[in-house]
Amino acid sequence: MKLTNESLVNDRAAWEAAGYHVPGFDRGAVTARTRQYPVWVHIGGGNLFRAFHAHLAQRLIESGHMDRGLIAVNREQEGIHQPNDDLTVLVTLRADGTVGRTVIGSVVEDLLLTAPGTEDFRRLRECFAAPGLQMVTFTVTEKGYALQNAAGETLPDIARDLNAGPDGARSFLGRLCALLYARYRSSAAPLALVSTDNCSHNGDKVRAFVSAFAESWTEKGLAAPGFARYCAEKISCPWTMIDKITPGPDPAVRKMLEKDGLEGLSVTVTPAGTSVAPFVNAEETEYLVIEDDFPNGRPPLERVGVIFTDRETVDRVERMKVCTCLNPLHTALAIFGCLLGYTRIRDEMRDPDLLALARGIGYDEGLPAVADPGILDPREFLDTVINVRLPNPFMPDTPQRIAADTSQKLPIRFGATIRAYMEDPGRDTSSLRLIPLTLAAWLRYLMALDDRGTPFTPSPDPMLPDFLPILAGLRLAPGQDPEPLVAPILRNPAVFGVDLYAAGLAGPVLAALRSLISAPGAVRETLREYVSHVSA
Repeated sequence: MKLTNESLVNDRAAWEAAGYHVPGFDRGAVTARTRQYPVWVHIGGGNLFRAFHAHLAQRLIESGHMDRGLIAVNREQEGIHQPNDDLTVLVTLRADGTVGRTVIGSVVEDLLLTAPGTEDFRRLRECFAAPGLQMVTFTVTEKGYALQNAAGETLPDIARDLNAGPDGARSFLGRLCALLYARYRSSAAPLALVSTDNCSHNGDKVRAFVSAFAESWTEKGLAAPGFARYCAEKISCPWTMIDKITPGPDPAVRKMLEKDGLEGLSVTVTPAGTSVAPFVNAEETEYLVIEDDFPNGRPPLERVGVIFTDRETVDRVERMKVCTCLNPLHTALAIFGCLLGYTRIRDEMRDPDLLALARGIGYDEGLPAVADPGILDPREFLDTVINVRLPNPFMPDTPQRIAADTSQKLPIRFGATIRAYMEDPGRDTSSLRLIPLTLAAWLRYLMALDDRGTPFTPSPDPMLPDFLPILAGLRLAPGQDPEPLVAPILRNPAVFGVDLYAAGLAGPVLAALRSLISAPGAVRETLREYVSHVSA
């Protein structure tokens, strides 16, 4: 079986006999309607998009609630179009041991965000100019919205585009704003720009780059006078919370599909370093909560499980997940997993010490500080994370993947809980024990030595060039005082979300770090000591 339109039509019986759900709609007719009257464009057509957004769209089309598909857009530096007639096999890895196989056919166009004047850009301009376009969703990672570097300096490509205008845009964000300008000049119809990236207040990140370009271009006379006002009044940037664990293509899944008879399942690494394949593997559990702010209408995604609510509720749900019930656990397991030689999160959950670490951070230290969002119960959410999602024996997620960009995650995943303790008169940061341990473990991780003292390559992180040389001054030996080296890091609120000295946590972090670096094997010994109080 080949993943092509022709095979799905001519060999449909073989696909269904092999246990695959095949799109139950006329893909040609959907494609034609989409090309003429686009409703939904998505920027960042990677694994999460194909496992989640594209599946939502397919279910809407199959149920008769939407008659158009998705137009997927990748950044130019990602470098490839999706092969296989834009089809994808979604492999759902369920905790009960069963595996779902679904052919996703809702993506009907695949474009690259190339330079103005190119064929793909002309097509995208047509899409953005269409008055009926209702929303543009994003999965470009938190880094994708960056206007400045860590020092607060405007990035060179952004600075250039702010002075170049729409026709001269070269950066990813500049070209997106050039497409918005094309919409303004064509119809000035409203539009929702919906970040579904896993970062706090993600809609504000979209608003920041749109405002920066619109205001700069308008002030400099590079865009029509009303463009900035149009973006401020007719472009909405809803907040969202998204949650679905979607690792990169797994070799074991590929072998399973090949055993089914599928051909051409090679994995490609893009110039940006992302692994893509004609299949995507993901867990079954998924959540998407969106602020209901769509000035030009929207697809009825509530019919396929998406929750629409107000901004305040989205914020509470996002803080529940990102600051308490999932992301902090993921990061802690990633850091300790790398140090202890694990290559799968699921295997870590069978380690009594690491399971106790996850339980302690979630139930003992995080849950007391969380605000109940009302639409999802925090304890039930956390129960599912601890008992179903992270231990899922079929999920191939790795601590190495989760450890990427940890410096960008710590302020939200742990800093928010620390601030909650600082601001609550009834709580004291001195009761926190496992969060300081995890922050110390991250510093120990930056030594780039595992618990045996064997060198390893840390996962990509924009702060590695700044921090690796500092931590290289430590060694695995007793009697060291790491404070002179790490004090500037501990004081930096950009790293941890707070000044750890002001929070009263610098001492506990330093004490844990001294223990972690005292000898080879000290990571395991320290972890075991710290989690000994956590109830099973």
